[in-house]
Amino acid sequence: MVMPAILVLLFGSIQVAAWFVARATALNAAQSAVNAQRVHLAPPGAGEARAVAFLTTAGDWLVGWEQPGPACVTDTTEVTCTVTGRSLSVVPGVDFAVRQTAHGTAERWTG
Repeated sequence: MVMPAILVLLFGSIQVAAWFVARATALNAAQSAVNAQRVHLAPPGAGEARAVAFLTTAGDWLVGWEQPGPACVTDTTEVTCTVTGRSLSVVPGVDFAVRQTAHGTAERWTG
């Protein structure tokens, strides 16, 4: 009688842990993208390329990140990169949305 409740709690806690790891993976990818894109005279798309390289080697904790893919927005003073996806599903049919954004100051010459 108690065993089904224990199994639900066990698999639920593993699913929540997978969500936290997916969030950490997305945040690390976004931070890596910002670090690549904020460099002085960085080519367009350097941040997205760095995030894709990070996510392809990070494992499958964050799934579905390819659609639409990491996105970076650069203006004169700031770089913002966002990575979205879904957490790995441990319990069939249960996964959580993940969206992490990182910001950084763009390197530039000032007077």
